Amino acid sequence: MGYINIIDLDIEQLVSWLEDHNIKPYRASQILKWIYRWQADSFDVMTDIKKEIREQLSLNFTIKRLETIRTEISKDGTKKYLFKLKDGQYIESVLIPEKNRYTLCISSQVGCAQGCRFCLTAKQGFTRNLTKGEIVAQVRDILNDQIDPVHLTNIVFMGMGEPLANYRNVISAINTITDNQWGLAFASRKVTISTAGIVSKLPSLGRDTKINLAISLNATDNKTRSMLMPINRKYPIEKLLDACRRYQLQPRRKITFEYILIKKINDSPENANRLAKLLGSIKAKINLIPFNEHEGCSFKRPAESVINDFREILLDNNYTVVIRHSKGRDISAACGQLRAAISNNA
Repeated sequence: MGYINIIDLDIEQLVSWLEDHNIKPYRASQILKWIYRWQADSFDVMTDIKKEIREQLSLNFTIKRLETIRTEISKDGTKKYLFKLKDGQYIESVLIPEKNRYTLCISSQVGCAQGCRFCLTAKQGFTRNLTKGEIVAQVRDILNDQIDPVHLTNIVFMGMGEPLANYRNVISAINTITDNQWGLAFASRKVTISTAGIVSKLPSLGRDTKINLAISLNATDNKTRSMLMPINRKYPIEKLLDACRRYQLQPRRKITFEYILIKKINDSPENANRLAKLLGSIKAKINLIPFNEHEGCSFKRPAESVINDFREILLDNNYTVVIRHSKGRDISAACGQLRAAISNNA
């Protein structure tokens, strides 16, 4: 029998199915609240729903979790999850400890088609988009794995894949992650999408969501950015930053610009001054990310003095600047290191 994973449905689709089966549409919220708030794995436990409705649901739907193949814990407390999908593909998610909370970095695709030269995920190429259910399940399942899930407060789409290249499923997943009535109830201001810069999707993103936007910039001239990020050939810096100026920001929010510092590629004082000038007309804050070295890549991490000097120039230009020292490097869970590698003893 062809069961449907109910987590793949958005609420409108579930309402439509219920109405087709002569079931009141308000039941959709009840069902989804059981799944997302109370972590139900069976329709049988949904005691405020009539038995005959539960039986109908059981005949048509399943409530699936991802298959956890492996978890690794870093010396700094970062936890990396390797999940196996129903078609045998693999993805990774990373739970990152902060001072008084956790941030969860989730994936939107199996692999990635963007080909960024500094990213290990790019080396495995692109296989497919994740479904809405596979995206949401990363959050739901990892919440269920926590001793105190209240401390998981932030979600970032910064794992495997380019979120805006899987736009429909990502938006549907965000709606479930942020819904306060029946969803996972994360505050929209605590959810962030990081994009390599698919300019054509930015206007829709600003209209369709209230979440935060992060732009992976990484260079201050088109020659360097095109070398690092092939997407720049289609959407050069000028087009990308123009779209950012027009972006429909929520009140008191800023766009985060991520800048991976790579030794002798983009880390000079001249680069810092150009970056300050480029972002001058945009409500911007800057995350500096020292490059995480990995096997097979010739790029190197700059010296700490170079990183600090770069930061000081931006601070002198009145930007909010954070040096993001990536956690989980010892288990390949840091920024740009995810690749869902499977060993023979996994």
